[in-house]
Amino acid sequence: MRLLLVEDSPRLIELVGETMRDAGWRLDAVSTLQDAVAAIAAREHDLVLLDLGLPDGDGLDLIKRIRQEHPGLPVLIITARGSVDERIMGLDAGADDYLVKPFHHRELLSRCRAMLRRNPYAIQPVLEAGALRYDPATADLTCAGATVPLPPRERSLIEILMREVDRVVPKRRLETALSEYGQEISSNALELAVSRVRKRLLPLESGVQIETVRGIGYLLRTAS
Repeated sequence: MRLLLVEDSPRLIELVGETMRDAGWRLDAVSTLQDAVAAIAAREHDLVLLDLGLPDGDGLDLIKRIRQEHPGLPVLIITARGSVDERIMGLDAGADDYLVKPFHHRELLSRCRAMLRRNPYAIQPVLEAGALRYDPATADLTCAGATVPLPPRERSLIEILMREVDRVVPKRRLETALSEYGQEISSNALELAVSRVRKRLLPLESGVQIETVRGIGYLLRTAS
């Protein structure tokens, strides 16, 4: 899952980013309407978290544009505007849900999960490879039924490789998928993530292994 956060508070960007990454979701964060439009055009997102009071305009204008150009993209408003009239205005503009600041991170996660469940475009099947099982909705990775703990970046990596099991995934594609908008990860960072996943899977009877295809990328191979 990849979410887009449109918010001009650096502290809130940091807090929401930690929450979403801990949940196993990738997050792009921008602070202006102009950057939000560019981010939506550049990448596919499963959900938009949108503040209304932005430096270069009102978030309601972005909602209307999203509804015209990306009608299936869910939008959750997160704002300090909490009156009944303001909530009605946001929902009537096209938002799918409305959360007033300050809010608890657990409620934000719960609302995101509920919206993704209702969105047929965001529903993704559970992935299986060997004894590994990954649920994109919860970011839970298990091996023969036992939970396999991984940091957020490594969870995203194994998800991508499991989607392409027994097929080579180019390094550039992995670097792009694991990067956040405007913050590209390096080849060294990708290699480190691969190394960590390998070490975590090594003692498990997973029935899979990550192979390096030199000069091209990586392959999650299942045991024959």
